[in-house]
Amino acid sequence: MTEAAGSPSQFQRSLQVGSETYHYYALPAAYAAYAACGDLARLPFALKIVLENLLRHGQGGQATRVQIEALGGWLRQGESAEEIGFMPARILMQDFTGVPALVDLAAMRDAMAEAGGDPGLISPQIPVDLVIDHSVSVDRAGNEDAFEANVSQEMQRNRERYTFLRWGQAAFDNVRVVPPGTGICHQVNLEYLGRVVWTRVLENGEQLAYPDTLVGMDSHTTMINGLGILGWGVGGIEAEAAMLGQPISLQLPRVVGVELSGRLPPGSTATDLVLRVTELLRQQGVVGCFVEFFGRGLASLSLPDRATIANMAPEYGATCGLFPIDAETLRYLTLTGRDSQQVALVEAYARAQGLWHDEMSPRATYSVTLPLDLAAITPCVAGPRRPQDRVALPDVAEAFRQFVLAQGKAQGRPADDSPGPGSPRSYPMLGKPFRLQEGAVVIAAITSCTNTSNPSVMVAAGLLARNARRRGLQVAPWVKTSLAPGSKVVTDYLQAAGLQVALDQLGFNLVGYGCTTCIGNSGPLDPAIAGTIAQQQLSVCAVLSGNRNFEGRIHPQVTGSFLCSPPLVVAYALAGRVDLDLSSDALGHDPSGQPVYLRELWPDAEEITATVDAHVHQAQFQQRYADVFTGTRHWQQLAVSDSQRYPWDSTSTYVRHPSYFDGLQLTPSAVEDIVEARILALLGDSVTTDHISPAGAIAEDSPASAYLQSRGVEPAGFNSYGSRRGNHEVMMRGTFANPRLQNRMTPQQRGGVTRLVPSQEVVSIFAAAQHFHQQSIPLVVFAGAEYGTGSSRDWAAKGPHLLGVRAVIAESFERIHRSNLIGMGILPLQLEAAIRLSTLKLTGDECISIAGLAALTPGSGVAVQIQLEKGDSWVLKTRCRIDTQDELRFYRHGGILQCRLRELIAASIAKPMIDI
Repeated sequence: MTEAAGSPSQFQRSLQVGSETYHYYALPAAYAAYAACGDLARLPFALKIVLENLLRHGQGGQATRVQIEALGGWLRQGESAEEIGFMPARILMQDFTGVPALVDLAAMRDAMAEAGGDPGLISPQIPVDLVIDHSVSVDRAGNEDAFEANVSQEMQRNRERYTFLRWGQAAFDNVRVVPPGTGICHQVNLEYLGRVVWTRVLENGEQLAYPDTLVGMDSHTTMINGLGILGWGVGGIEAEAAMLGQPISLQLPRVVGVELSGRLPPGSTATDLVLRVTELLRQQGVVGCFVEFFGRGLASLSLPDRATIANMAPEYGATCGLFPIDAETLRYLTLTGRDSQQVALVEAYARAQGLWHDEMSPRATYSVTLPLDLAAITPCVAGPRRPQDRVALPDVAEAFRQFVLAQGKAQGRPADDSPGPGSPRSYPMLGKPFRLQEGAVVIAAITSCTNTSNPSVMVAAGLLARNARRRGLQVAPWVKTSLAPGSKVVTDYLQAAGLQVALDQLGFNLVGYGCTTCIGNSGPLDPAIAGTIAQQQLSVCAVLSGNRNFEGRIHPQVTGSFLCSPPLVVAYALAGRVDLDLSSDALGHDPSGQPVYLRELWPDAEEITATVDAHVHQAQFQQRYADVFTGTRHWQQLAVSDSQRYPWDSTSTYVRHPSYFDGLQLTPSAVEDIVEARILALLGDSVTTDHISPAGAIAEDSPASAYLQSRGVEPAGFNSYGSRRGNHEVMMRGTFANPRLQNRMTPQQRGGVTRLVPSQEVVSIFAAAQHFHQQSIPLVVFAGAEYGTGSSRDWAAKGPHLLGVRAVIAESFERIHRSNLIGMGILPLQLEAAIRLSTLKLTGDECISIAGLAALTPGSGVAVQIQLEKGDSWVLKTRCRIDTQDELRFYRHGGILQCRLRELIAASIAKPMIDI
């Protein structure tokens, strides 16, 4: 058999499954060979998969030995500083991140051709699946025509983007595209794409089996961890490099074990469980860690329950949240229509490699272990602005009240001037007289991969809707309701069970198969409601079964958003407000005037289970995924160029040639020091990638709006920032454009504004960046803790790069965003542990200088000189958050893509690249 380069042959074994023979790299053989390092069989499952990856892709000799021996050191200490290169089996993309990724590859082809190389070398070397799921918007809702109307609008708005994606599918090797209207990428991955064990036919015809691993250009790629597949989200920049053969560089992570016991009590759902897990692990602090779930309680969780918990790993800060392979994994693979030979291979391979989990499995060694009793989980929500802010149902009203008071205080409004929950405003609209008030729920959305992938909570929502209709209840008239499943299979079983009828009667009609409200594509509110909110400055809410509720994400007029299970979304829609206790207050009244309580409508656990068992079948999955790559006739009829290089259209406002590779030299210049930089923004804690690069609506008074209108695009055709990510001109103008952003340089004004120094004029952040660029003045950003939390979007790094930001100095960074910054040549510097940004008393008037950048080393101390306006200066001690040698190499090249492009150009034209 053809061996991986340098891999020792003594680790190779064969496995017979039915009539098929597979070769593989045997972990037990590695345990024996490296017995002196310790009992490697006690490694967590995640690190066993990493070990197999090292065996298969290692370069052999001392480098591979050092990395494997580092795993022995990890066993002794629970952590290691050793840097490894991880090669995923495949890449997962969605359209918001996939379009800019393919734009980058197309631009790299141009740069390769201009350098005299072969542009065909710029093509993915491993399988890439791109699922179009982020573009559908809830323009129409609450009626039977919503789905067709929204799909039609989606195709009309995004025709140019989709044509580009069809070109990319044909032009690049190893790229498949799942067309719009099919499902959410993570649910499609869970139900169809994921194999658990991957196979590849070698040159000599033999089959090589190895773990199915991936990185995805969406942070919720971790959902696949529920199936025992190791995968996590990365920025598009890093994923593009992986496509082109660059290993993912990481330090061996700490692994936190969560020991599950008991079982969920009746009335509690997997959503309630994951919100508790998110709260627990945020309190623990697991940023940059792997999390692994084990224990006796594991057997009581269905695979969709596990996927729900794995999905929200970004919300609890972890790189991944892995569940091991066991009998439940096989049951789910069979249910979802995987081939019987594939299911048999998964079991045989997992058992042979010690990746199988049952009650006889030896307990792994973890960096730290946390207990979690499933029996203690109670119904809850999370909000109103962070997923980790779990609130028990009886406390939601008070949590909202405190939030409104805090918002008023932040805006300088006296406490007694803050309208409290329940303060009514009377007016007629929508043909019905009613009162909109503080705490009103104006959006109720059953949406997202997190929960619509789980039949038990979806069926529970349908049963609760049925029970509500039987009692004569209806949704409050001011609530915009929507249902956006993650796959068409959900529609099949809801219809088969007769539950879609009740959901439709409450306004939860199908609006599309995609992320919708969870990504911010909630569409417009009724003009009368929107006008009243604006005129009376009401604090209104959204409830959704999604995974994120950051400020300004769901809808620009929504003050607070609460995450909850699908049945609770229905319940809050019936109540129409969040300032009540669903555990004791009535949701409404029946036609006879009798109060109706949630406890009366909540379905029994036995009924939920029986309904799922009776109406969720293998045939549904097989039928729906039989033509998953086909798409509608509208998709098939898109005209596509057959050129190897993309024919850029200079008039396009969606897809434009980016500037990252303009004038690229084969030999990079030495990194220049930062001299007398200005501060672009002073930001607080938990600044999300939504704050940095919003995905939703483009405001009419924004720099992006001015650009689009100058190109002849009227506001009705703006679409969203997410859909415009193939156009760097829009995206750089949208950087820091979130209306909820609070720049401490402009405390009296929220949104994407800053002060020009020294003039003190308040201007847009984009205008300030342009002003300083014209004067060749570099920029820096200061921030508090958890900078860059949330989505994996690379535009949160690309945008600042294009604005001229050279460094971000923060109390702490979220994992993916830190990597993205380095990938775009921006230096992440972390304040020493005892230092808080608030104690530095920065005003934004200071000049910032950082010397010695050409001599940086991973984790080294970096002195930041702060020059005060009156002439005094002082030094701030920080730590370089370039963590590995590979990351340092990328930074010195000005970015990871520039580095990889130089390597490929040098190989293509047979000239040595001089590194620095």
